[in-house]
Amino acid sequence: MTPLSADPFATRPQEAATASSSGTPRVELRQLTKRFRSGDRWLTVLDQVDLSVDTGEFVAVLGPSGSGKSTLLALTAGLEPPSSGEVWIDGERLADLDEDGLALLRRRKIGFVFQSFELLHNLTALENVLLPLELIRAPRSEARAREILAAVELSDRLHHYPAQLSGGEQQRVALARAFASDPMILLADEPTGNLDSATGQNVLAQIVELQRERGCTLILVTHDRAIAAAADRRIHLEAGRVVDVDSNRDESG
Repeated sequence: MTPLSADPFATRPQEAATASSSGTPRVELRQLTKRFRSGDRWLTVLDQVDLSVDTGEFVAVLGPSGSGKSTLLALTAGLEPPSSGEVWIDGERLADLDEDGLALLRRRKIGFVFQSFELLHNLTALENVLLPLELIRAPRSEARAREILAAVELSDRLHHYPAQLSGGEQQRVALARAFASDPMILLADEPTGNLDSATGQNVLAQIVELQRERGCTLILVTHDRAIAAAADRRIHLEAGRVVDVDSNRDESG
């Protein structure tokens, strides 16, 4: 994979150094709970989850369908409000932000990769990656988009539309889009779920390589233990509760 050049956003290194030196976690969930009404009863999807993720850490969230994994990501990104509890991103409490503030935080600090790619089908690969850069008025937008697409080995597919790309290529475009704005935090929801095993492993390797290279914090939801094995730490959810936590450091003794 082609390495990226130096960070194109002048404020990013200073922000990263400040957060690291202060010891503030990039992501902190405090007693996070989410309930939904279903008929005459309430369903608890997340139940008092506590989680702290440090700068540059890769955390995998594991659990069966219905365990609350995707809901955890949605709450972390401020896409849904919690029923109770708090989400802190880079020292900022999401409950203190209005919708515009949340949108700005997501745009500047968070990247997303979804199982279903979520590409705009009327835009080419290059245009899909350019879109978030144009929203934040990043300098050298097109050069940056081309560079990140080259990093995921898609330089020869810049002008192809999603329908002209394989599933693995579409996910690599989605990955390039997520990393284009150089996010502090990447949230990935089953990013290899729609791919065959070999393609999925290739996409995962590219996610991890970009994450390590850029020093961003990665929270990846998966049901696949083989994929989660690459993480620094694994959080196991069951019926909305954290039932186990393990790390590579634990396993190495």
